[in-house]
Amino acid sequence: MAKRGKKYQEAAKLIDKNKAYEPAEAFELVKKAATAKFDETVEAAFRLGVDPKRADQQIRGAVVLPHGTGKVQRVLVFAKGEKAKEAEAAGADYVGDADLIAKIQGGWFEFDVVVATPDMMGEVGKLGRVLGPKGLMPNPKTGTVTFDVAKAVKEIKAGKIEYRVDKAGNIHAPIGKVSFETEKLVENLNALAEALNRAKPAAAKGVYMKNVSVSSTMGPGVRVAIK
Repeated sequence: MAKRGKKYQEAAKLIDKNKAYEPAEAFELVKKAATAKFDETVEAAFRLGVDPKRADQQIRGAVVLPHGTGKVQRVLVFAKGEKAKEAEAAGADYVGDADLIAKIQGGWFEFDVVVATPDMMGEVGKLGRVLGPKGLMPNPKTGTVTFDVAKAVKEIKAGKIEYRVDKAGNIHAPIGKVSFETEKLVENLNALAEALNRAKPAAAKGVYMKNVSVSSTMGPGVRVAIK
């Protein structure tokens, strides 16, 4: 295991690894432990009691955080005609069809989220090998394959995030910045937790939400008491 830097080690001393803190206290510790010179992202990690290898226990979706993530997402929309105009009016950063597909095939990736109308997915599917590994492929489960492109763009700009369970049964997601007020971080965490509870698979048995922790980009994790 890589040796941690002095700043990390000092920050870790602030936290009792055996204790689960109330959300507000946990975020206060995250703030104190954030020593980087930039505004670190605050991330939440959920360990869930699911078996991701089973198709009926896959968890994937999206939620609009009440206070956003602190990052302005660059949205690309694959659409034609009136839908393209709707996307532009809603604030999409890039709108197009074959022209954008060719540009991406050429190695261009100056965007954070991709939205596509259902009729465009036949063409967008050609980008599966390049967008898939980056987690950028549009998906109906996250609301990024839709004819209501205006709503999709506005939600993403307002702070919509996607979540997906990994092979170990964990979900990691950004929920704000260290500069956020503690109350806003708590509300964002609650919104994500509620979304995950709603997404609980019927096939999941036993304890569903096993562990929750929060941390900053460069800081140690802080366990959060689960209610």
